[in-house]
Amino acid sequence: MKGKQGTNPEELIAAAHSACFSMALSLALTEADYVADDITTSAVVSLDEVDDGFAVSHIALHVEAKIAGISESEFNKLCEQTKQGCPISKLMNAEISLSTALN
Repeated sequence: MKGKQGTNPEELIAAAHSACFSMALSLALTEADYVADDITTSAVVSLDEVDDGFAVSHIALHVEAKIAGISESEFNKLCEQTKQGCPISKLMNAEISLSTALN
């Protein structure tokens, strides 16, 4: 933003991806008979210079959740399925990584 306050497009993409992932994970948990007390997802978007300008090359999602009665392996499985099925994930032409924390 060249020293001006405001939000750039990459921050908006990160916000949209985070929100979409949390909503999709909530649905996946409900369908698997779990209820999340809390889901918090953040996204870091990497913007890199390439031959013809700039490109979003990577999005790092990090999700933390509090869910009673779920195992770490089941949580990670549902998170990975959500990463693949999230509409914003499907939109991106970039590598998407995922880290998780079950509280």
